[in-house]
Amino acid sequence: MENVPKKKKSNHYIDNKLFYTEMVKYHTAFQESKRLGEDRPPVPNYVGKCIMLIAQRLATRPNFVGYSYREEMIGDAIENCLRYLHNFNPEKTNNPFAYFTQIVYNAFLRRIEKEKKQLYIKHKSFENSMVMNTLVDMAPEDRSQFDAVYINVSEKLGELVEKYEAKNPAIKKPKKGVEKFIGDEDE
Repeated sequence: MENVPKKKKSNHYIDNKLFYTEMVKYHTAFQESKRLGEDRPPVPNYVGKCIMLIAQRLATRPNFVGYSYREEMIGDAIENCLRYLHNFNPEKTNNPFAYFTQIVYNAFLRRIEKEKKQLYIKHKSFENSMVMNTLVDMAPEDRSQFDAVYINVSEKLGELVEKYEAKNPAIKKPKKGVEKFIGDEDE
């Protein structure tokens, strides 16, 4: 029996040379359509497949795997890649994989920030909702049960609110007590 070396399995899921070739074709077609004043040419199937694979594989990385809205992240990433497909310049780089991976990564970060903002808004809305106003009418035994649940949820979400407000100094924090009645010195 001969010792035939086995082919080493490649870790690469995209052929970057073929991807580059397809992008050069697309770039040429795009420049021609732009010159003639026509609509954008259709995206080649291989390019679309590569973009989808990049987004799906990046979503499996440990820093993105725990989010419940990963499908939205992938959708945003694909949309962004298609939106900026024409900006790929083969004269500047021959690595479309890196170009689109960066677009996908940034789209993921933007979606995470959007979701954090929505969670912040939901929490603030809950704090200020009619639920708080109806507490006055509650029986004491119901009130204690509600307080226990609210305190537990508040502690967990309080950290999120603090982090979000620390990152966004433009958010005005509500004034408390006497501060409500004293005007700002800047006004």
